[in-house]
Amino acid sequence: MTDPIFDKSEQLKQVQQGILPGESIIAVYDCIGAGTGFLGITNLRVVIQDKSFVGKRTAITSIPYKNIRSVSFLSNKSWAGQFFSSSSIALDVADTTYEADFRGMDKAHHVHTVILEHIT
Repeated sequence: MTDPIFDKSEQLKQVQQGILPGESIIAVYDCIGAGTGFLGITNLRVVIQDKSFVGKRTAITSIPYKNIRSVSFLSNKSWAGQFFSSSSIALDVADTTYEADFRGMDKAHHVHTVILEHIT
């Protein structure tokens, strides 16, 4: 087993606190922009910290891969024809779409790839 990739140790610790037996953390990436604090990916699920609740409340939402209908790159337009130029992804889960914006294209690409591997 390899060590998880992470941006901030406190975010990694939050995900570690909720790990189930047999579950392993792949990565925990800090998110930018309003709402999402971080996005974690494990071998079983996606973990999203959502800071957008009224009264400064924060939710840690777990999304099993089997509940994700699609994963998308978000981009204003194609940058010189390169599809993977985006640093944002969207997850379609039933009636909800979760968006996550990352610092750097490589993180969005990694998250997209891991999720796609689990849902296809």
